[in-house]
Amino acid sequence: MADTSHGAHAQPPTLGQRWSEFRQSPLWPAVVLVLILAAAAGLFAGSYTYSMADPTPHSIPTAVVGSYEQARGQVFLDGLEEALNASVKVHVYDSAAGARQAMDDQEVFAIFNIHDGGRTAVLDLSGASGASVAEVLADTAPAVGEKTGVEVTVRDLNPLQEGDPRGLAIFYISLAAVIIGFVGAIQLSVHAPSLTPIERILFTLAYALLGGFAIAATVDWLLGALDLPFVESWLILALTLFASGMVFTMFNTLFGRWAMLPTWGLMILLGNPSSGGAVSWPLLPSPLGEIGKWLPPGASVNAQHTAVYFQGHQHAFPFLVLGGWALLSCTVFWIWRHRHPGGRERRPAHAES
Repeated sequence: MADTSHGAHAQPPTLGQRWSEFRQSPLWPAVVLVLILAAAAGLFAGSYTYSMADPTPHSIPTAVVGSYEQARGQVFLDGLEEALNASVKVHVYDSAAGARQAMDDQEVFAIFNIHDGGRTAVLDLSGASGASVAEVLADTAPAVGEKTGVEVTVRDLNPLQEGDPRGLAIFYISLAAVIIGFVGAIQLSVHAPSLTPIERILFTLAYALLGGFAIAATVDWLLGALDLPFVESWLILALTLFASGMVFTMFNTLFGRWAMLPTWGLMILLGNPSSGGAVSWPLLPSPLGEIGKWLPPGASVNAQHTAVYFQGHQHAFPFLVLGGWALLSCTVFWIWRHRHPGGRERRPAHAES
């Protein structure tokens, strides 16, 4: 008798069925992650190379005092602009004191004080305002002076600290705060998923305070790389850690398991290259220099930079940016907390008795 069982007449699965089975298998998210990680690697390298590999002057605000209106002085300034592709933005001040105040307020990166009818010029730099900008001006101005017959003397009125000769330490500690901030939030989601919303915010604040203290203590007390205004620097780092952690928590609420993608894009691909920490903002591509000031990494670098090198001239803006991101993230998380993958059910009162 012929075998009429189902197996004998079973049809092989169609291409659509195979695709559906693959989509339901554990292999599908793994393949997606492989593709995402490959793209992230290329974007990561590209974003840093685009912004930092070939820093080019775009708009360097500089102060000018003295005999700048004399013929030779004007020739010198014109030659400087030509050498830097018209990237010097000149601001005229009535006195050297006014120009120095502008430098301390970080409104200008250098002061050209032109004397003797334009025959001599003193270039006062602020290495702490941006080592890369100071280097560009220090190399260019004497060469232009030699061509135009102006004797140029270069001085650094506000040099970098000895333990940070390239001015990168502030960028590194801010980068550490940003990365540990969202990595901490990831670890809370993985290892403490049942935290309630208020507990999650409080524990994020706790590791932000401890992490900020650890970063500041390591860089200042242990390594001696920077002489920090400790309490101010600690609180800036803590606010950066908290804002970064809550940004991930916000995205985790909105996008679930894919929260790392917008967090990485905002903080690492866009935020860190545009922060002005490794390359000063006048040497960054113009859009990045403006965008970076509104993102947590750039705000952290700006606040820390002023705290360390321009004490008494701190600005509110970077703190408003960090606080704004922290407040926005906490608000979004709290409003849509029911969508967050963590949390736990409250037990009824009768169940506890």
